[in-house]
Amino acid sequence: MSNAPESFWAKLPLGRDVEIVARDPNGLVAFNKPVGVLSHPNEARDEPRSLLIAHYDTVGQFFHWTAVEGRAAGKLWLLNRLDSATSGLLLACSSERLALEVRASFQRRHVKKVYNALVFGAPHTAKDIWRDRLAVDKRGGKVRAATTGHVPSEAHVRVLRTQRETRVLSLIELEPKTGRSHQLRVQCTKRHLPIVGDATYGDFKANRDFAKATGEKRLFLHSLHTEFEYTLDGRTCRFSATAPLPEEFHKTF
Repeated sequence: MSNAPESFWAKLPLGRDVEIVARDPNGLVAFNKPVGVLSHPNEARDEPRSLLIAHYDTVGQFFHWTAVEGRAAGKLWLLNRLDSATSGLLLACSSERLALEVRASFQRRHVKKVYNALVFGAPHTAKDIWRDRLAVDKRGGKVRAATTGHVPSEAHVRVLRTQRETRVLSLIELEPKTGRSHQLRVQCTKRHLPIVGDATYGDFKANRDFAKATGEKRLFLHSLHTEFEYTLDGRTCRFSATAPLPEEFHKTF
């Protein structure tokens, strides 16, 4: 299988502060998406603040752009999504055939995803498994989730560190075993560990106090690491990528 040439990757129409953090010979690529950047544009006016500054086909789930001076026309298939408020890893690839293979691996849950979150409070145990049944409502372009439904959701949780100075804060590692919309955010809130800066499910007063003390208003949820295997042309291929924890996590904790 032929991969896109180096010039294709060098001249991608990357969005604001988007970086490539990993790429394999088959055309699979991992980006580090900053907070505030959209996974893809929902309409033309969203393009300047998206992963790529390009048109997006919602049916085919790919970016496409026309040739301009010094840059050839191209397509890039998006493989996962993050809320604009969440930073970290987004995956894409340069061919539709590879996209179908990787998405099939995702559907079989043959993928490991690790998030880091800064939360108010401290978990009772250093390690835990959270199992809930969620209700997810997607209407009018908005997503809302609650732990009052019937959709099984699971995440493995590990405490990385806790501070108890001016306020109790914990940095936790979250490994979702299911990929429900807003799953980690509502699971944290259910356990009285709201993610710092969560304007939908969080502790609004604590968010205001934290922002006033630190100057940081972002959602402190970051897609840190992913690894998985996929099959292509009869070969098993392994891919892994890490998007470093943003500086604001370190300076505010």
